[in-house]
Formats: sequence, C-alpha cells, structure tokens
Amino acid sequence: MPEKIVEAPYPLIDADPYAGRVMRYMRPSDYAVWAGATAAFPAALYFWDMADRSYSRLRTPLRYGLLFGFVGGFLMAYQRSSFRFWGWSENTREQEIDMKELSERARKGLPIYGHSDEPEWVQGAAYRNSAFSQLKFSVFPMINLVNHPHHGVDTSKYGKKEEEA
Repeated sequence: MPEKIVEAPYPLIDADPYAGRVMRYMRPSDYAVWAGATAAFPAALYFWDMADRSYSRLRTPLRYGLLFGFVGGFLMAYQRSSFRFWGWSENTREQEIDMKELSERARKGLPIYGHSDEPEWVQGAAYRNSAFSQLKFSVFPMINLVNHPHHGVDTSKYGKKEEEA
C-alpha cells in the first residue's frame, strides 16, 4: 500500500509518530488546551444547572464531567501536537528537537525510530491502522503504540540509512 503524500505548509517530521514522542513534544499551549477542556466540561454542567435547576446533587455529574473533560482535552492536545508532526501547523521547535534526538540515536547506532519485537506484518498493520488516526478521534480514538520503520521521511538526514527489512 503506497504511503499517502499530503502537501503541508510546513515540513513533515513524521507521518505516523509514536505516542510517546507526540506527548514529549507537546507545547505549553497544548497543556493549556488540555487544562481548559478539563475545566470547561464540568463548568458547563454547573452553569447549565444554574440556568435550569435540576434540584439534584451535582457531585456525580461533575465528576463524570471532569473525567470526560480530561480525556477530551488530552485528545485535543494530542491532535494539536500531531498536526505539528505532519507539518499542518508551525513546527520549527519540533524540527529542532526531532533532528537532535534522532541524530543522537543514529550516532549511537540505535534504530532511529526505536526497536519493536513485533513481526514485520504486525508493524505494517499497526502503521496502516494508526496513520492519520488522529483525525478520527471522535469516532475511534487510536494512537500509535508500535515502533515501526514507516514514517514517510528520508532518514538519511539523521546521518544513518534506516534499513527497511
């Protein structure tokens, strides 16, 4: 299956970034979005109850609201960080961190995108299932949890040729 090539206004860093990298590269603005969504959901429930009183205790609904806000905020922050990996939003900071981190791995002789004990066909299936999955969070939240060699970038820029098995 050919890789999907998407034109973006900024350089592509990784077409299918590993979840750990996406979270490590989050900016303070992503954490602010996460915190804002976490607080906004129960606040909306509280003000909605003030506008139209239910005369019941709000303890449990507010707790669920906090949980849903936390999960929804995380997915929003994760998606914003993924957009920078894809080059869909400004990513100068991420390019610098990526170049430093992966060049260091290449210098040490480690696999650039990490090692996986999974067979090749599982790595390929994981890539096909998780590529651009951040656009479908509202239907089925899926993140990349498998290290694989399919990332849509030329790894020679890191100082080592990545071996495709």
